[in-house]
Amino acid sequence: MTRAPRRAGVVALALILVACGSGGSDDDVGVVPGPTPTPTASPQPVPTATSGPTPVTTTAVTRTPIATLDNPWAMVFLPDGRMLVTERPGRLRLVTTSGQVSTAIAGVPAVAYTGQGGLLDVALDPAFATNARVYLSYAETGTGGAGLAVARGTLTTDAGGTAQLTNVAVIWRQAPKLTDVRHFGGRMAFGRDGTLFVTAGERHQGAPAQNLSVTLGKVIRINPDGTIPTGNPFAGTANARPEIWSYGHRNPYGLVVASDGRLFESEMGPEGGDEFNLITAGGNYGWRLVSEGNDGEVLPRHSTRPDLTAPLFSWTPVIAPGGMIQYTGTRFVGWDGDFLLAGLVSQGLVRVRVSGSTTTEAARIPLGARIREVEQGPDGTIWVLEDGGTGRLVRIDPA
Repeated sequence: MTRAPRRAGVVALALILVACGSGGSDDDVGVVPGPTPTPTASPQPVPTATSGPTPVTTTAVTRTPIATLDNPWAMVFLPDGRMLVTERPGRLRLVTTSGQVSTAIAGVPAVAYTGQGGLLDVALDPAFATNARVYLSYAETGTGGAGLAVARGTLTTDAGGTAQLTNVAVIWRQAPKLTDVRHFGGRMAFGRDGTLFVTAGERHQGAPAQNLSVTLGKVIRINPDGTIPTGNPFAGTANARPEIWSYGHRNPYGLVVASDGRLFESEMGPEGGDEFNLITAGGNYGWRLVSEGNDGEVLPRHSTRPDLTAPLFSWTPVIAPGGMIQYTGTRFVGWDGDFLLAGLVSQGLVRVRVSGSTTTEAARIPLGARIREVEQGPDGTIWVLEDGGTGRLVRIDPA
């Protein structure tokens, strides 16, 4: 359950490059995007005598800027139609669809706002309507450096109408903490059974993504209180962390439990090789044994290791994927069921279609800015967050 072109984009990009280096397809790297592919036509419904004209797949959109924020990273819609939006420096805000932005919500844990770290994703408890619980992922400091953490709290409103988080508690911490400030991951998604999936980046370390005794380069699965659910694939394995669901990941920034219950993930490759994956329990996705991109050296491809899980789709040149959703609305004709990936380098949305055993890039929707996050509104509109210090919240409608 994470938004007109920005004028400060070059400055923000330069600052991140200083902190994180250059090369590869990380979101902080200004790789020149490749040519936009020709959109693949969506299947057209067969009209009946009374059906009227055949619907035409939406190919053009309009953009309406709504608000400007400081390094926004994720958002989620509340039942009342407002949004919770995270700002990476450590602020959580309430934002209305008309653009009213609240003061920072009190109670947010202290974050390590450094490199690619800070306040990251926000998700609502499946029972939010009754328990008002909110989940935050963020980078925190501790012994050895910084590391990903997940906390939950209760969203309350005081007598004056000011929102705050109460009863905040950390429910999970990535181990170990490191001085490197890249590749935190941090996306969250609830499964149909109420368990919580979290993407944990490999912190630019490479090899530990294959090590089951640490939670670098993993997708983890926990209960909402942080305990270990039944059914985790490595819970009974010696020297393995019981919360691990899958491993061999690099820098995973997209996570979606699809309408059919399957778990899909997207992650940044190194120099090429961004991935769109179907995540299964116990799966090894190969990093850094194999990749569809290179990492200062030519890496073996997934095809050389059939024992490792290959991506459903990969990109070279890169798109640098941020947040991801599965679109389930009707406003954008022909998009229902497709996945929308926020593109940082590709500066727009990338529409991916999964049909049986085939995965294709259906189209690209250029938006003229680095897009960090995408979300679907209750009315089927699409909302995106632009990246950077003056990143805008933008509503997307069919043209």
